[in-house]
Amino acid sequence: MNEGETLNADTGSKAQVGMGSLGGRMAWVMAGGMLLGGGTGLAQQGGASAQVDHSVIGSDGTAYVTRVVPVPTTVSVEAQTMLGRVVSDAAKPETLAMRRAGTDTWQNGAGEGFRKAYPVNVTEATIAGVKVRMITPMSVPEGKKNRVLINLHGGGFNSDSGSLTETIPVAFMTQTKVVAVLYRLAPENPFPAAVDDAVAVYKDVLKTHKPSEIVIYGTSAGAILTGEVAVKLKQLGLPEPAALGIFSGMGDFSQVGDSVALYALNGFSGHLDPPKVPVRGPDNEYARNIDLKDPVLSPMYADLHGLPPTLLITSGRDLLLSGTTLLQRALLHAGVDARLVVFEALPHAFWNNQSLPETKEADQMMADFFDRELGK
Repeated sequence: MNEGETLNADTGSKAQVGMGSLGGRMAWVMAGGMLLGGGTGLAQQGGASAQVDHSVIGSDGTAYVTRVVPVPTTVSVEAQTMLGRVVSDAAKPETLAMRRAGTDTWQNGAGEGFRKAYPVNVTEATIAGVKVRMITPMSVPEGKKNRVLINLHGGGFNSDSGSLTETIPVAFMTQTKVVAVLYRLAPENPFPAAVDDAVAVYKDVLKTHKPSEIVIYGTSAGAILTGEVAVKLKQLGLPEPAALGIFSGMGDFSQVGDSVALYALNGFSGHLDPPKVPVRGPDNEYARNIDLKDPVLSPMYADLHGLPPTLLITSGRDLLLSGTTLLQRALLHAGVDARLVVFEALPHAFWNNQSLPETKEADQMMADFFDRELGK
């Protein structure tokens, strides 16, 4: 399972992970607000006795570690409650149909919650043959009527876990229309189908908008896709948008970042399989037989010079923390104005959780950045 595919991880309370490509393991268990491990073996949930840190580095460099991690007081009370929740770490196998149905149900429910807090209009449409959702503020100031934000949703490339939760608050806060691209999904439509759909929508929007009036952004799989689309636009000789938003993403499918070995979808909580060395082929549902260092698939290997200002957001227990920070460094090396915000202790794409004060803070950061760049 490669870094993009780990976005499908189940949630629970104990994480058994691998360190690096050699597959060394750690064991953690949530008990009384602490994460405890048993060196090279698994601690029993709620039954750990030695609350001490321990580490052994094997002769091959594999790390066998135990860490006692109290629930931090440096996050909101709501976040502390979420991080301290005890749930099973058992694997929960599900079919793709089950995953999509569950994700759709959650996204629609969460979307309604965001709409109550941030009233907007949501409609369905088609642009350049691609299905989209149009998220429009109740009122748009005259000076913002020509602006448009293009969202590429998360969901592990095989489902939609963000076309509402990633767009509604941002549309409301920026008073700007958002076009959420419902791109074709893997495994039925592997790379580059999603890139092609996003580029098609962008090209159509360019017919009525200047590049300086457009932003492209996304979370998780959509964040990865945002980088891929930016590289593809450069290859095609098309003008780049005013800005990019890459929120918990990465830019290299050929390697597994350190954070993928440490965190599941909900940080320390939840089932986590040891990471495998990424390979191309039929088992790679998104990339399939594409070279994993293809510059569009993995923008870390592309010429990133000339990309627009980019805001990157991640968090301390994000499974794509490594991927996001590595991509920011690559952008900086290419001379791109790339700004990174790392939220303390929170898990992957936490801004989909409306109950957290940090969610409103993150959404406002996104909105403020987009407003500044579109206002230039």
